[in-house]
Amino acid sequence: MNTPWLPRTDPVVCIGETMAALAPDPPRPLLDAEALHLSVAGAESNVAMYLADHGIPVAWVSAVGDDALGLRVRAAVAAAGVDVSHVRTDPHRPTGLLVKNPLSTGTRVHYYRSDSAASALGPELLEQDVVRTASVLHFTGITPALSSSCRRLVTRALAVPAGERPHAVSFDVNHRAALWPDGAAPALLRELADRADIVFVGLDEAQDLWGAKLTATGIRALLPHPRILVVKDGARAASALTADGIRTVPALRTTVVEPVGAGDAFAAGFLTGLVRGVTMTRALRLGHVTAVSALKVTGDHGALPGTEEMERLLRIPAPEWEALDADRL
Repeated sequence: MNTPWLPRTDPVVCIGETMAALAPDPPRPLLDAEALHLSVAGAESNVAMYLADHGIPVAWVSAVGDDALGLRVRAAVAAAGVDVSHVRTDPHRPTGLLVKNPLSTGTRVHYYRSDSAASALGPELLEQDVVRTASVLHFTGITPALSSSCRRLVTRALAVPAGERPHAVSFDVNHRAALWPDGAAPALLRELADRADIVFVGLDEAQDLWGAKLTATGIRALLPHPRILVVKDGARAASALTADGIRTVPALRTTVVEPVGAGDAFAAGFLTGLVRGVTMTRALRLGHVTAVSALKVTGDHGALPGTEEMERLLRIPAPEWEALDADRL
């Protein structure tokens, strides 16, 4: 197929639910918390906000409730420079909510999103002009888990053969086991991912879904059709597998404040590279640098390095990159 994600003026469009988020402040188990901090959380809007930080035109398409939380969500995403004019307000369903419970064993997340406004999204959304004229549509595996109509939305978006689509489709597997009580995740996420043009998946995530002994090349055998398959190996490295082979770039070393949102940040950085037409190595570096911005903060959205520093990081030789300590940037 052609490469419709190479430099174009049409925006990237991210589709999916964003919720209001409550978390103990300061971080501690909910049982002991005396105060909660209100923010927003959504994989697709996280990607959109980081794309906007990189200067990429981007729209977030979704639905929120006709409530204060919906206003808060819309305002927060818009404040990052994302076009939210295509977000629908649902007068009958609430905005989704999540509550974080930081524990010594890791942060547990409790979702209150059943019958939320975004769970009513459906394939008719694909008829919107902003969607039809997008350069890239970005989905995650969260959306098809929300409802039957959301599943039809993502399935329909990927039903058109890749060579006949007017835009590229990006798909982050983003498996959330709690959202798949019917056990359908392994088969459906593999089917959807294999229809996309660009796929993001964590190595451990793929192993949980499709086989404990999988490697990056093994995942490629399961997903042979995407033009670009990006396999993220946690704090170690990320690899881009294309028809030209495999390109691997080590991750930057950094102190992790909270890992939530780092995968979304990585996807935004990598997509930024594709939209700008840079090399796979530079796109992977953009992913890593953007992910560090998320890893350094308690929320999902941290500040990027300045323009000059970003360009320096993209240019430095591989040995210097591998020796970098991101805490000193």
